[in-house]
Amino acid sequence: MDNIAIGTGRRKTAVARVFLREGSGKIVVNGKDLKDYFDTAEQIRMVNQPLLVTSNANKYDILINVCGGGLNGQAAACLHGLSRALTQVDPNAHQALRSNGYLTRDSRMVERKKYGQRGARRRFQFSKR
Repeated sequence: MDNIAIGTGRRKTAVARVFLREGSGKIVVNGKDLKDYFDTAEQIRMVNQPLLVTSNANKYDILINVCGGGLNGQAAACLHGLSRALTQVDPNAHQALRSNGYLTRDSRMVERKKYGQRGARRRFQFSKR
C-alpha cells in the first residue's frame, strides 16, 4: 500500500510517525486498533481531533508508530503527527489546524535533576547547626 503523506509528531519524550493512506478511516497504533491501544476516551478523542476539524474522518487509513513517554504524551504526539500529515495532503487544512493549535509542538519537558539536590529544583534541608 502506498503512503500519501508522512508526519512526525512529538510531545515530551514521545515520538510518533504517522502514515496516511487512502482508505475507510481505520486507525492502527503500533499494530493495535486505536481503541485497544489507548486507555481513556480522552486520549482517543485527542487522536481523532485533527480529522474532525478538517472533515476527513472516514477518508484515510492511518498507521501510527509511536514510542517513548507515557500514553498521554503518546496521544499528543499522535495528534501532532497526524496534523502535520494532513497539511501535506491538503494545504487548505493548514489554517484550521493552526488556529486550533494542533501544529504547534508542545515543548514542555521534565527538567533534569541537578547534582547536590534532591530533585530538579528541590534542595536538601538546610541545617544551620
